[in-house]
Amino acid sequence: MSGPDISVVICVYTEDRWEDILAAVASVRTQSYTALETLLVVDHNPALLDRLAKEYKEVGEVRLFANAGPRGLSAGRNTGIAASRGAVIAFLDDDAVAERDWLRHFAAGYADPRVMAVGGRTVPIWASGRRPAWFPEEFDWVVGCTYKGIEPGLVRVRNVLGGNASFRRSAFDAAGGFATGIGRDGDKRPLGCEETELCIRLSRARPDAVLLIDDRAVIHHRVPEAREHFGYFRVRAYAEGLSKALVARSVGAGKGLESERRYTTRVLPSGVVRGLRDAALSRPGGAGRAGAIVAGVLTAAGGYVVGSVRARRGGATFTVAEIEGGTHA
Repeated sequence: MSGPDISVVICVYTEDRWEDILAAVASVRTQSYTALETLLVVDHNPALLDRLAKEYKEVGEVRLFANAGPRGLSAGRNTGIAASRGAVIAFLDDDAVAERDWLRHFAAGYADPRVMAVGGRTVPIWASGRRPAWFPEEFDWVVGCTYKGIEPGLVRVRNVLGGNASFRRSAFDAAGGFATGIGRDGDKRPLGCEETELCIRLSRARPDAVLLIDDRAVIHHRVPEAREHFGYFRVRAYAEGLSKALVARSVGAGKGLESERRYTTRVLPSGVVRGLRDAALSRPGGAGRAGAIVAGVLTAAGGYVVGSVRARRGGATFTVAEIEGGTHA
């Protein structure tokens, strides 16, 4: 299969995920569609950078970089974009492994020159071995995975999901890089939405742009035990509300909340009904799932209100990076 050269960027920040990082890189190196290169971007952790440099010193297609910007996932991704050489840049989480045909399905999407981004499906690997009975599939985005409500197949979307996504290099030329100050930085509250903001900005810069999700491009994402509890669920939902407020302030509530309105008015009510029906039929977790959906919505809404007030007062800002460097291979 012919197609674009693809660089894969994996952002890493802690030695606690050492085995996960090695597994992620190995899954890229065994793709049926060979990656041009794998770029490991280390987020302000010299010890991890040194250890990885020793691990891959004889592996030419794996390149190591220190995050050249402020601490955080967005700046790490921007560092990888600037250093990459492919016509397409794909992103893989450091605690995920890609199925063998992951890049093949991404590459196929770019046969249409209008396509600026292609994302995939992210499947959770629960530390306990199975999904907690109370955890609704509609909220799998809480643990960085594809959630119930995204249409199956090859579909056009407003935004791709950052841990399993790819973009043409020209997308960054048109729209700039990921915004810093909006996503995760390793130490603070688990914020997100940086890929949502980028995709909306890209669609404004290139109104003809097509963004796709192909659910055949599958990765498996590890969910640690600490994230299987309701406490994390609540914190992450609140952080999502804060992040959505920043996105809405940047791009307007119309675009910033377009998908969320459909999600909250159609997908979530159906999830509550299913949960209550399961509870009535004495199926495990039904009442818990219904309650978690309601709690998640209310918590995210609270975060959105707080984030909106902060944004209006100028207490929350972010910066869009211009991407420099990078050459087509």
